[in-house]
Amino acid sequence: MSAAFGKCYDPSGARHGIPTFPWKYAPDGYATRRQLRAQGLRPGGQPVAAQVMRRSRRRKGGVAVAYLYRTDLAKPVRPMTSRRCGALALAMLARRTCPVCRVVYGYCLPTSLGMCLPCHDSTSSTAPPPSATTRPRGGIDDGQG
Repeated sequence: MSAAFGKCYDPSGARHGIPTFPWKYAPDGYATRRQLRAQGLRPGGQPVAAQVMRRSRRRKGGVAVAYLYRTDLAKPVRPMTSRRCGALALAMLARRTCPVCRVVYGYCLPTSLGMCLPCHDSTSSTAPPPSATTRPRGGIDDGQG
């Protein structure tokens, strides 16, 4: 058994608080949210039953965690109603509509800009240069004189 395997293997939950298993070694009867969704299920308000861990260079703590839910307590996914479908369609329409020129695009607009690219380009060309908005150079104003 490797050292990484031993750190992630805690079926009693003594070390991590909940049963912990190494990546891809979870016992039958547990599933992640995505796995439940693929089976047409949802957690249904149940608490996290276990977790799987693996080493990761991307995560701050050096460990990636996926929470597991019990499949026997999972509930079926709620069906899509016509009202919910309409609400989602309106939300997607709002994400594709530029608030400045009111043009509807075939893709979602970038949230970092808050508008379509032509509107962003036209507003950024009329904006003052960054040097004009900075404080004038001079002595430090310490409020004593």
